[in-house]
Amino acid sequence: MAGPGDPPEGTPEGVPAGGEDEYRSVVFDESFVRAARLQEYSAQERITDHAPAVRSRPAWAGRRGSTHALVLVLVVALAFGTAIYMGLRHPYAPPAANRAESLGMTVIPLAPEGTVPGGTPDDLFANSQAAQFRVGAAGITLPAARRTAHFSESQVMAALATAKDYLVESSLDPDVLTGATERPVRVLLDPDQVAQFDRSLDFPADDGRHAATGWLVRFDPTKTALADPEVRVRGTMRFAEAGPGMLEVITDHTFVYAVREAGAAPGRADDASLFTVRRELHLRFDRDDLRTHQAEVHLSYVQAGPQSCAPDPSVHFQPLLPGEKATREGPAGTDPFDSGRATAVCGTLAPGAMPTPATPKPPRP
Repeated sequence: MAGPGDPPEGTPEGVPAGGEDEYRSVVFDESFVRAARLQEYSAQERITDHAPAVRSRPAWAGRRGSTHALVLVLVVALAFGTAIYMGLRHPYAPPAANRAESLGMTVIPLAPEGTVPGGTPDDLFANSQAAQFRVGAAGITLPAARRTAHFSESQVMAALATAKDYLVESSLDPDVLTGATERPVRVLLDPDQVAQFDRSLDFPADDGRHAATGWLVRFDPTKTALADPEVRVRGTMRFAEAGPGMLEVITDHTFVYAVREAGAAPGRADDASLFTVRRELHLRFDRDDLRTHQAEVHLSYVQAGPQSCAPDPSVHFQPLLPGEKATREGPAGTDPFDSGRATAVCGTLAPGAMPTPATPKPPRP
């Protein structure tokens, strides 16, 4: 049956049924109307103002969506700029990087009980506990490197290599031993410790912080010379983590030097004596130190003899030469009320630490 608006014979084939579908193609939706640039006046407006049938709409009237988007972009840009500004003007400074601690050191002179024996360097070494020691850097052997919880195997190897370099430069370099230079040791130090190192060498003090002999082995060139440049060495080295960002290498080595009186004519059969230095060092490495091939010397424990207890051991080591005996004077007095000064100590060198078969010279006056 045909609808109310359909022809009596029904809707012809191919023609859309219903009145709405017939005009669907010419009906405009709301967005189309809002976007129109021309707007028809109402009947009342045309009667009152005698205006034309249509008027132009403002160009922005149909672009409210675009305007809203632009405003949103501006707001976001303003917020982003404010965040950057506040970041640059943040009242709290970023946390400072960890600084290396000051080196704490103990230097103990060892006084012999009797007369210091003398002889040629070869005879002295052959008849001492250093007979089986290796010569020079060959005596500083590295343990097998392995990764730790926070450091790779290559980083551990870098720390061990730097520790060995520090021992070689501070204990074996002839120019360092005679006081001619200290630069090979200085360049291996973390920059945070350089000021303490410089003060220790310029103004040595037996205060547990500024002994030159806590950093390196050094003899007074006006009194002592090397009778043999080949130093005998033996010791151990181990490593462990001192924290998630810190690797520690602990070295414990004994160095035996053949020394003689400075200015004496070489070649005499009895002009040399042995001087022994035991050094235990705790060296620490953060990742910057590993990258720059530098170390933080955290602790230094040194025993050295034969020498007397009276002279200040912080400036130079002062070996007793063949035929000499230690004086009975002890180290300088210590004030227990002075918290800034370390307690002075002195030890006794065991007789077996000196070459036993060598014939001691008569005591010097």
